[in-house]
Amino acid sequence: MVFGWTRHGDGRHLAPGEVVKPDERLSWPRMVGFGAQHVIAMFGATFVFPLVMGLDPNVAVMMSGVATIMFLLIVKGKVPSYLGTSASFVGGVFAIRAAAGSDQPIADALVTGSILVAGLVLALAGVAVHVLGVQIIHRIFPPVVTGAVVMLIGFGLAYVVADVYWGQDQWVALVTMLVTFVVIVAFKGFAGRIGVLIGLVTGFVLSWVLDRTVGQVTSVLPGQNLRDAAGAACPAEGPYCVATAFPHDRVSFDAVAKADWFGLPDFHAPDFKFSAVLLVLPAVIALIAENVGHVKAVGEMTGTDVDPYIGRAIIADGAATVVTSAVGGSPTTTYAENIGVMAATKVYSTAAYYIAGLIAILFGLCPKFGALVAATPGGVLGGVTVILYGMIGLLGAKIWIENRVDFADPVNMVPIGAGIILAIGPVTHMIGGDFSLEGIALGTVVVVGGYHLLRAIAGRSPRPVPGEAG
Repeated sequence: MVFGWTRHGDGRHLAPGEVVKPDERLSWPRMVGFGAQHVIAMFGATFVFPLVMGLDPNVAVMMSGVATIMFLLIVKGKVPSYLGTSASFVGGVFAIRAAAGSDQPIADALVTGSILVAGLVLALAGVAVHVLGVQIIHRIFPPVVTGAVVMLIGFGLAYVVADVYWGQDQWVALVTMLVTFVVIVAFKGFAGRIGVLIGLVTGFVLSWVLDRTVGQVTSVLPGQNLRDAAGAACPAEGPYCVATAFPHDRVSFDAVAKADWFGLPDFHAPDFKFSAVLLVLPAVIALIAENVGHVKAVGEMTGTDVDPYIGRAIIADGAATVVTSAVGGSPTTTYAENIGVMAATKVYSTAAYYIAGLIAILFGLCPKFGALVAATPGGVLGGVTVILYGMIGLLGAKIWIENRVDFADPVNMVPIGAGIILAIGPVTHMIGGDFSLEGIALGTVVVVGGYHLLRAIAGRSPRPVPGEAG
């Protein structure tokens, strides 16, 4: 099934315990609302991570829509997913830029060229999984590992809430979180199922009202107002040059007013250098694990067997990364934020993702709309993401419980515990020169590699997945 969704029930309501499956939909106006919610859920990270990597965020947003539609077509509509910007490449990209020097166009081309090659490698890995069968994934990623990867995807982003969003306006973050809590649980109809969107809009409006009633908020905005120890302005953030707190409006529409209604993003061609490619290839390991974790999470949430589509999902993510980086975009991955939205709404319809993809493309082509969504205050994003990241993290625990993972066994407990701590830290491990693994990527490598190392030492085979022969 690629297109042609059957209407779920009356198209308006869900009975307790029901879900809207990938090949189903509610009424089209409601699906537009769900699609918009997915766009907003992914927008913050998809917009911010390209900025961190020095890439054009408008290209990233537009191409995330293209990537999402590609993904849905390749998996035949069986795995609902949004493909946003991957954070796993940040360390490698920093290393490439450090080696390239101050010539930004050259660095940009080398960055996207290296990411393109990594996308090809990821797609080839997906082909191997598809041809050899999903059992190879079950051997490499048994339930103890997949549960950990799902947990890493969510809890490994905790630092984003703590270090980036919450402190920008802690009281707005708290109110946004509480409103989202109440709406999701207290309202059983459509309102409850778009609780994340309602919470975000409420926080946005509250921030605007506070600007005009109690005045500005004093807080740190990452990457802004950089000062050294003597208080002098700095050109770039570093150990002796940090962002300092200063009074500012919570909501600023300056960028919205200046942005054009229509315009193409800043596309550019990739370039290739073997030494630069080597710096980003380790991120492929994390992307394979993220895709496996995503498909497993979708299967757990929908109660369907989507394991046969794991290979296709990996191929799709790799192909999407190739296409996006070919025009100067950022690497893609399946998004934890959108898994959290599905978990909250119980709506897994791929129709919502097609709509989200089209909206993202329009955002990319309309700088003014992109600027409006980007104007969402950091405190509001803190209140929303703390829920989404937490929910996806707990889905990892759900996989463990349902597969009866034995944590009295040190083969399970030791590498999983270590990997989670490394991801949550987030801990940075220098490999050599300017290359490092950190956070989710480092935690994933430790979980997968550590588990199989200890299993080999203990001389065991992985426990069969429930319902599978062997």
